Amino acid sequence: MRTFDEIFEIAAERKGGADALETMLEPPLSSEELKTISDDRWLSGMVRSVFQAGFNWKVVERMWPAFEEVFERFDPGYCAMLNDDQLAELLSDKRIIRNGTKLRSVQENAVFVIDLAREHGSASAFFADWPPETFNELLETMKKQGSRLGGATAQYFLRSMGRDGYILSRDVTARLMTEGVIEKPPGSKTSMRQVQDAFNQWQQQSGRSLKELSRVLAMSTG
Repeated sequence: MRTFDEIFEIAAERKGGADALETMLEPPLSSEELKTISDDRWLSGMVRSVFQAGFNWKVVERMWPAFEEVFERFDPGYCAMLNDDQLAELLSDKRIIRNGTKLRSVQENAVFVIDLAREHGSASAFFADWPPETFNELLETMKKQGSRLGGATAQYFLRSMGRDGYILSRDVTARLMTEGVIEKPPGSKTSMRQVQDAFNQWQQQSGRSLKELSRVLAMSTG
């Protein structure tokens, strides 16, 4: 496995030099900044990522103001109390995307957010305090306790909220495979642990965030 500096050099050569590459790297939000995000915004981010998964992101973006209106700006208490009749009515609401399982996930993820707030004081505290060196375990927790928050959906959700983490895109995965970290796109707990171990090594070498590491790996390939 190459050192981070070696991978950085590969990416820099592809992107016009080290200075040019640095301008493409943006750090994540700090823990203090994450803790200012209200629980309704965490739920909103979850729902947006769920609806974007496998769908045209531009369509979701265009319809998002209506989503905010329909779900009372994603107030967790309101969304958690949605019943079967209300969810059935939403299937005929042309202002939003009418996907039954994804609409159901709004109610389920509202319960998830409320549970996080009850246990940790707020959803923000839960996401902000989770250590980056076990980011893979955060993804696993979201998959188990959330609704439709597995795989790339959770990764893109956390990135959209400013939380530090990696996205295992095609380009990042290609670099990980080239470096011998994994043999195929990760899916098992073992392969995700191998990915995390590699990122932890590169983080120790560079002092950079997981987000920055992820971006460099992606640009060293794509």
